[in-house]
Amino acid sequence: MSICLIYFITFLLLSILFFIGSLTFMVMNYLIMIEYELMSLNSSIIYLTLLFDWISLLFMSFVLFISSMVILYSEEYMSGEVNLNRFIILVVLFVFSMMMMIISPNLISILLGWDGLGLVSFCLVIFYQNTKSLNAGMITALFNRVGDVAILLSIAWMLNYGSWNFTFYVEYMKSDFSMMVISILVILAAFTKSAQIPFSSWLPAAMAAPTPVSALVHSSTLVTAGVYLLIRFSSCFNNYLIYLMLFISSLTMFMAGLGANFEFDLKKIIALSTLSQLGMMMSILFLGDSDLAFFHLLSHALFKALLFMCAGSMIHNYLNCQDIRFMGSMITMMPLTCSFFNICNFSLCGLPFLSGFYSKDLILEHLSFSSFNMYIYIVFYLSIGLTVSYTVRLCYYLMYNNYNFNSFSNLNDQGLIMLRGMFGLIFLVIITGSVLSWLLFSTPYFICLSLFMKMMTLLMISIGILFGLVFEYLINMKFKYMKSLFFFSSLWNLSSLSTFGVNPFPLKLSGLYYKTIDQGWSEYFGVNGLYKIMLSNSSLLMILITNSLKIYLLLFVIFIYLIFLYI
Repeated sequence: MSICLIYFITFLLLSILFFIGSLTFMVMNYLIMIEYELMSLNSSIIYLTLLFDWISLLFMSFVLFISSMVILYSEEYMSGEVNLNRFIILVVLFVFSMMMMIISPNLISILLGWDGLGLVSFCLVIFYQNTKSLNAGMITALFNRVGDVAILLSIAWMLNYGSWNFTFYVEYMKSDFSMMVISILVILAAFTKSAQIPFSSWLPAAMAAPTPVSALVHSSTLVTAGVYLLIRFSSCFNNYLIYLMLFISSLTMFMAGLGANFEFDLKKIIALSTLSQLGMMMSILFLGDSDLAFFHLLSHALFKALLFMCAGSMIHNYLNCQDIRFMGSMITMMPLTCSFFNICNFSLCGLPFLSGFYSKDLILEHLSFSSFNMYIYIVFYLSIGLTVSYTVRLCYYLMYNNYNFNSFSNLNDQGLIMLRGMFGLIFLVIITGSVLSWLLFSTPYFICLSLFMKMMTLLMISIGILFGLVFEYLINMKFKYMKSLFFFSSLWNLSSLSTFGVNPFPLKLSGLYYKTIDQGWSEYFGVNGLYKIMLSNSSLLMILITNSLKIYLLLFVIFIYLIFLYI
């Protein structure tokens, strides 16, 4: 039995077990906290704490199910890879780090999972060993280190309170200023992991990883870790903090949706789509409904994992080409993969009665019902229109555009193992939204809005479809202002700012240090001078040692001369 099959069966069984456990805990209103004392330091005791409630069990169930399908998919997708076992073990470590983070109400044990995610994600991004992957891996690792430092600082600050179990201080954090520092640091950590502005540029760069990793990272593990952490901390945010974070997350959602409309790399378009949805989850979280954010987190995880799997199958058949301009008319060659791809795209756009519809429609109605300002309202609805726009554009290029690269590729649906992995997810993409809406909310949401507000969603979807088609027409006509739109595709220059904007000063400083310290007077009079003195002394000693007989004879003659001199 192969390593892929072993982990597939293990994760699938664990997923079913956790899902049943989650339903039991939900119905019986259970919560189990297990504490094990590791060490005691004066008045602070370090516990290993595990928290099992319906939220953590349900999320673990989803993570394990998606991981099992991704590992099954990887068996064929990575079949030509020499180090397949290494790849699978890294994926398993990645999942284990996520599990550690999910079940920890303690900041120290959260850090173990948090740091594990950062380290293993770096190893997975640089898995294809080339310069581009290394650069992308470094950007990913360094951005995530900012979040790790924020968690470390919050651990140090919580020494003032005697325990690292943040669940004890959730209500206290809202009012006390010194405790508010912890919630600010936690939000900073979550924003780095979930790639909100200004930390957005690492997420498209992480696409250098193999596609199965992208399916896992962008659906239920790395990027959702920040959202999950804020769901746990959701009741301790101060009002002023909420307004600022809502502004940033809504801007991220808008920026990512706009950027996806000007991108030509298939995986980056889906990555920017993930960034847009993360902005939506964060926004609804700061609007005050953590349950709804969790609902969208789960439904999004399923269709985004399947979307990446379909994209991986297409890239596989196109001989590792990811540029959508080379693709076209795939619906005739790969009907099953394209059907899955379209269903996921419909779910992403919120087509009625697919899983994405139940969460996105509820989010928009909740927003319309809330009393925030016009800016939030407009940005939300514009982002919905942009989501439909880049989806229509993607479908146009992949499904309906002319044949472009077909003579060089062998397009078919014959990847049976990959298709099995996709089949495992497609039914859940269709039914999960309704099932979760029945499970998560004890009483159904009833939101009564005016006809204009109800029709606003349909209006923005229609405008989005129109914008997507018009944009493609302008590109095909070689529209002369298109080059000036690079600003949008580069995430408002965040990619350049996070590399060229940060690199020059440290590089100049290191050059100056090298010239003045390493190659300067301190080097001449310091280590280098000492080395030269020791070298000259040792060469003198070497002369004495190698000519020992002559030296002894000379010393004997001098000794005899001195004796006769004094006599």
